[in-house]
Amino acid sequence: MRFMTSCVLMLLLAGATAWTAGEGGWDPKAAASYLDGRANWWVAWPSAARDHETFCISCHTGMPYAIARPALRAALAERQPTAAEAKMLDVVAKRVALWKDVDPWYPDQTRGIPKTSESRGTEAVINALVLATRDRDRGHLADDTRAAFGHMWALQMRTQALSGAWPWLNFHYEPWESSDAPYFGAALAVVAIGTAPDGYAADPSIQENLKLLRAYAQREVEHQPLLNRALMLWASSKVGDVLTPPQRQAIAESLLAAQQDDGGWSMASLGTFKRVDDTALDTQTDGYATSVVTLALQNAGGAASSDARVRKGLDWLRRHQDRSTGQWAATSLNKRRDPASDPGRFMNDAASAYAVLSLTTAR
Repeated sequence: MRFMTSCVLMLLLAGATAWTAGEGGWDPKAAASYLDGRANWWVAWPSAARDHETFCISCHTGMPYAIARPALRAALAERQPTAAEAKMLDVVAKRVALWKDVDPWYPDQTRGIPKTSESRGTEAVINALVLATRDRDRGHLADDTRAAFGHMWALQMRTQALSGAWPWLNFHYEPWESSDAPYFGAALAVVAIGTAPDGYAADPSIQENLKLLRAYAQREVEHQPLLNRALMLWASSKVGDVLTPPQRQAIAESLLAAQQDDGGWSMASLGTFKRVDDTALDTQTDGYATSVVTLALQNAGGAASSDARVRKGLDWLRRHQDRSTGQWAATSLNKRRDPASDPGRFMNDAASAYAVLSLTTAR
């Protein structure tokens, strides 16, 4: 009898584990394995290393990992950050503490003007976002996160077209380090503000800064590629008045109109991107575009959030996870890359992180 009871319990546990791993038609455990592996590679990659035994927190691998990996914690019954998460958080906190002493990610002396300014603006926003995500799960805004926001606000632009935004890295690499990328950075800043606990978005001391940021988001939205508009739509769910209701509705309608016949979205349809090697952009549905769009639309509010086309996009994501690696695939907008190389996986890194964010948002 005891043997039979043990067998039944083992079968029930096995069934529960299988249900968790396969819930909704995708595999959180495999996604975590891919993301953890790529994060571990990134933190040890010599090209990512910076002074004071720190490293760059990239827009394609490090930052998406830091904001997406906690979303898998409940599905995997984890209580603590992974080793890669802890390392990333430690480095971000260290660079915040040593802000006046650490070199920028890309100094003017070696990369040319204005790379110091661009590096500082980009890092300040990303640091605030990463630490705000950590603090959201802890339930309290830590001193180092307040310091990170202080650095971010100190670098907010107040002149000309970029008033309200931040200097942002521009290596002519789409979509995160390009001439349009300050709007992407502003969206990340909004997400950071809205993610921070203790009612940070309502803090009286930042309202003038928020006013500038809101004005920038609304003023420049029509000039942005649809990809950036999607990201600001997602961000506006964190701080509600960043976009006006008509702007939110217009973005949602444009995104739904760009859906491919198979239910997903293609990066080629979300902007006028051109590769430097003159190779043709991939036009098929990809994991990054579909993840960002479904994440944005789920949070858009109104009819868009419950539109059947959003569910169709989420179904595409569930069906197109590579079960052997745990990843979702996307390709470079800059040039044709070897998909087996580490740089060739950067778009996959971002696609996989945003897929996790979107699928863990799905109801």
